[in-house]
Amino acid sequence: MELLTLSNGVLMPALGIGTFLMTPDQAEEAVCQALQCGYPMVDTANAYRNEKAVGRGIRKSGVPRDKIFLVSKLWPTVYTAPDAVDRTLERLGTDYLDLLFIHQPAGDFLAGYQQLEAALQAGKVRSIGISNLKGEKLDRLLAACAVKPHVIQMEAHPYCTQKEIKSILAPYGTVTMAWYPLGHGDKALLQEPVFAALGEKYCKTPAQIILRWHIQMGHAVIPGSTNPDHIRDNAALFDFALTDQDMADIAQLDRDVRYYNPTPETEENYASFAPDFDSQP
Repeated sequence: MELLTLSNGVLMPALGIGTFLMTPDQAEEAVCQALQCGYPMVDTANAYRNEKAVGRGIRKSGVPRDKIFLVSKLWPTVYTAPDAVDRTLERLGTDYLDLLFIHQPAGDFLAGYQQLEAALQAGKVRSIGISNLKGEKLDRLLAACAVKPHVIQMEAHPYCTQKEIKSILAPYGTVTMAWYPLGHGDKALLQEPVFAALGEKYCKTPAQIILRWHIQMGHAVIPGSTNPDHIRDNAALFDFALTDQDMADIAQLDRDVRYYNPTPETEENYASFAPDFDSQP
């Protein structure tokens, strides 16, 4: 397993299981299976409404908590709630998180980030980050924060390498964690000839080639799957390496294609979307 060194010295695994869009039952089983397959990182969020199930999956796996890099995200409706971090920890059944994000640049996201900074200072989290921030809102946060984000979680894949945002954050040592690492399952991406050729060269699937590309780009990846075979295959990334020429060939695919394109109005609506996080099974 490869590790990424964050700007505060914390070591973050390059691979984790994502739980976006999983039901509680699916998340519990996928997390358990992934941990038993050797995944060292688990990603969830308040808004996924499966944090309690993720906690159950962790305990069911038998893997010690200190061997797991556990990640969650605060939702905009709790950015100003003084107990938001504590309730997140309670749902997960843990007394600390390895990484905590603000999830969306909506509402009082600066107050949300200040909560992360306070949790870091209090030892409730080991590292902090931002998710989906860009443009003027990213500029505002960087100007206001006392602790620069250790990680940014954002859409990234061979069609969209996020060069601009990564260049802005490079001076702070901020590491990218990619969601939609396989292009939201876009068959056009998975069926690109370069991945077929490299898959034949290395005896790997196109998905494994793409995930390996991410790791060599310095990204952490959190592919989500409830299929045991896919969970196992998505972890088989560390017995081969792409060459510089392979990476250059894949770089030709970058065309700034995004699968998530919220309008400013849609993005701000997240601040009034308030699920009951504690009622999850």
